[in-house]
Formats: sequence, structure tokens, C-alpha cells
Amino acid sequence: MSIRLSSGTGTDGKMIRINSRLSIPDDEISFTFSRSSGPGGQNVNKLNTRVTLLFDIARSQTLTGARRERILDRLATRISREGILRVVSQKHRTQRTNREAAVERFAGLLREALTIKRPRKKTGVPRAVKRKRLEYKRQRSRLKTGRARPSETDD
Repeated sequence: MSIRLSSGTGTDGKMIRINSRLSIPDDEISFTFSRSSGPGGQNVNKLNTRVTLLFDIARSQTLTGARRERILDRLATRISREGILRVVSQKHRTQRTNREAAVERFAGLLREALTIKRPRKKTGVPRAVKRKRLEYKRQRSRLKTGRARPSETDD
């Protein structure tokens, strides 16, 4: 699934669509670039192809209180003490494709964190299954009883 930057209210007019009800303005996200340890041959030593996406959850004006809390709770291991979510990409050889991959991963993380999971309903064991199990036990019991040596009182 590819993430598209669509026009919106950001400073450069682009938004990152998370789901049907949430889009993050591009100006709330910052990128840093550094040398990558991934693929790239000679470029690894010369070009800054590794991309780190930074999103300040605490200062985001797009997120409501409930969404902010849900993200902070579900992505706690990825968020710094300052409240900054960090997503790194260095899989690709170019800065542009790493940037696109980081944005896509960022959107996926937020989408997953904001998804409300329905609680599991407890179900009982169906009557037919209980009946079948007890019938099987009776059958095994008869089989094993049939294997026993006849006692001397049976004669």
C-alpha cells in the first residue's frame, strides 16, 4: 500500500493520510538524513541515504487528546521521553525511496495504533461437542472392558 501526500493545510500544502478521518500535515513532520549501513555500494560511504522521520506527538495540533493517548500508549517503545516518534528507513539506495518508505511505515504505525480492537466474546463449548466427547469416552470404555480377561466368576 503506498501512501500519497495529498494537498491540504500544511505549509507546503501536503498531508499524509493515515485513515479516512485523520491526515497529518507535512509541516508537523521533520526528516533527518545520515549515512546508511544498508545497500548502496560506494554510495554508502558518500551519500546520506538513511532517513529518520520525526513526529512530535506532544506538540501535534492535528491529534485530539484521545488519539494522542492511544498513540502514546500503543507505541510507547518507539517514542522518546520528549514525546517524539522516530521512524528510520535505510533499506533503499536512494534518499527519496527511503523517505517514502519511512512515511509509509509511519502512516502504518499510526493506523494500527489508532485502530480500536473489539473485545473478544467468550463462548461456551457447544452441546453437540460435549455429547460427542462423552459418547467417545463410553465407546473407549466398552472397548477396553472387552479386552479384559474374563473373571472366574463369569463362568
